[in-house]
Amino acid sequence: MELDYTDKQRAFRAEIRAWLATHVPKQPLPSFDTEEGFKAHREWERTLFEGRWSMVTWPTELGGRGCDLIEWLIFEEEYWRAGAPLRVNQNGVFLLGPTIMDYGTEEQKQRFLPRIAAGDDIWAQGWSEPNAGSDMAAIRTKAIRDGDHYVINGQKTWSTRAVWADWLFGLFRTDPESSRHHGLSFVLVPLDTPGITVRPIRQLNGETGFAEVFFDDVRVPVENRLGDEGAGWSVAMATAGFERGLMLRSPARFQATAAALVRLYQANRAHADRDPAIRNAVLDAWLRAEAYALATYRTASRLIQGGEIGAEASTNKIFWSELDLKMHDAAQAILGAHGELVASVPREGAIGSWIDGFLFAQAGPIYAGTNEIQRNIIAERLLGMPR
Repeated sequence: MELDYTDKQRAFRAEIRAWLATHVPKQPLPSFDTEEGFKAHREWERTLFEGRWSMVTWPTELGGRGCDLIEWLIFEEEYWRAGAPLRVNQNGVFLLGPTIMDYGTEEQKQRFLPRIAAGDDIWAQGWSEPNAGSDMAAIRTKAIRDGDHYVINGQKTWSTRAVWADWLFGLFRTDPESSRHHGLSFVLVPLDTPGITVRPIRQLNGETGFAEVFFDDVRVPVENRLGDEGAGWSVAMATAGFERGLMLRSPARFQATAAALVRLYQANRAHADRDPAIRNAVLDAWLRAEAYALATYRTASRLIQGGEIGAEASTNKIFWSELDLKMHDAAQAILGAHGELVASVPREGAIGSWIDGFLFAQAGPIYAGTNEIQRNIIAERLLGMPR
């Protein structure tokens, strides 16, 4: 593969680099898993929208720039290089948005997509349930049709961003006699609907990135269903493909971490070199991040030419989640006992970012489908092995 940018792509890179240099907050925003930080990140989403950078691949009439995937990768590289804030609406922008474009009606596209791009509606995920974690086909929460509404009863858990989000998208069983993948529908639910109770779940760091959501005779219009009734599994698999594949975790995210890891090693080389394994781990992390970036450019080029991404998204998900673990393990090896300091410790903010990343990386092999399930998918659908 020959990676050579066109003049148009170079100009695009220069444009986004200049805009970010002017608009990225001088001080890091508070964590978006706090109420204050959530509000601050919502404002940042609006700032991105005003500059038409919220989702560059979306059509111009929906708030985007109509960019192709190569330009999106360029944008992501500049975004992470600039140290711009994390995207509090990543569920909406990277997961639900593309799903609506594929499965939504024209009315749904006009209703939801501009508000997602502007940060007016922040979205939570409604996949897992107490008895349906990695196995989404075991979902039991029911949405029984009553005229032009669904009446929802049940519970979702580990709902990302649900504490302060405006909407939730998820799978619900609309055929109570069905089982497994059948009889499920993909429904969009406003979280301020009567009958909904949201209970925060505290993470290891004490912040509330997740929540339980309880539904007690919650009435949601049928027009909020995405795709056909009972066909929600295929819609959800498309959303999961975006999560596991290119959009949610761009290679630039891991290249930025790898570059920071190299700087951390160089700043602490005197004691880090006492263990040769640390240097090797840093080199391996940097090489893997670069390899993932090149592989993603190859995939993006293939998709632009009309190709598709299917079960191979599972290989991406395993690779980036395990790479994230390796990088943060290496950082902890460099920092030693100092690596346990959180960002709130005076004068230790730079170190504290590593423990935050380390804790979050532990979830990588679980969310977006556990890596064990992804290996099953690879074995069956890519390698043709028997169940």
